[in-house]
Amino acid sequence: MRVVLLGAPGSGKGTHGRRLADALGVPLIATGDILRQAIVDGTPLGKKAEADVKAGRLVPDGTMLGLIEERLTAPDAAKGFVLDGFPRTVAQAEGLARILGTAKLDRVVDLVVPFEMIEARLKDRWLCGRCGAIYNVVSARPKQAGVCDRCGGALKQRADDQADTVRKRIEVYHRDTEPLVEYYERAGLLRDVDAATDAERVYVGIARAVGLAA
Repeated sequence: MRVVLLGAPGSGKGTHGRRLADALGVPLIATGDILRQAIVDGTPLGKKAEADVKAGRLVPDGTMLGLIEERLTAPDAAKGFVLDGFPRTVAQAEGLARILGTAKLDRVVDLVVPFEMIEARLKDRWLCGRCGAIYNVVSARPKQAGVCDRCGGALKQRADDQADTVRKRIEVYHRDTEPLVEYYERAGLLRDVDAATDAERVYVGIARAVGLAA
């Protein structure tokens, strides 16, 4: 099954995407992770994207499409995937459709959260630098401060979760990504899920949206 998760930064795409991918038996393709790894590795695409990521701007479509196309050709994505963080613009959605060809998307799930809640979530979010697990110092604390429960790695706050950058990311989302809702709604693929409630209810909504029993 091929699923896209839409939603503003901090809406829960990473957390719920991992669980959904496990349930479907397909990889979670988190474009933020792909992008950060390309930057760390110093690849040509990573170098192009680095300045945009640090400033909270959207990475150019050509760069993202190149990264996505490489990832979707991997053997583990042959039976499907859950995409987290891509597409972010209508132009990227059209590019994704060209990459997929006859292998079309099955469902697009939009995680809907008020923007004031998004800002509050992101300022308290911490990430494990080793395994990518996500924590929140208010609602999902690690057992030991600064240490990942899952792998023992050090927790850190990403530069793009700092207050000024968060506001820019939300502005960019509102301007460039919200039109995707209308785009996929016209295609008959879109399902909305209220992601402002507790995590278990959100996942149940997502599972139902893609036809799974939660």
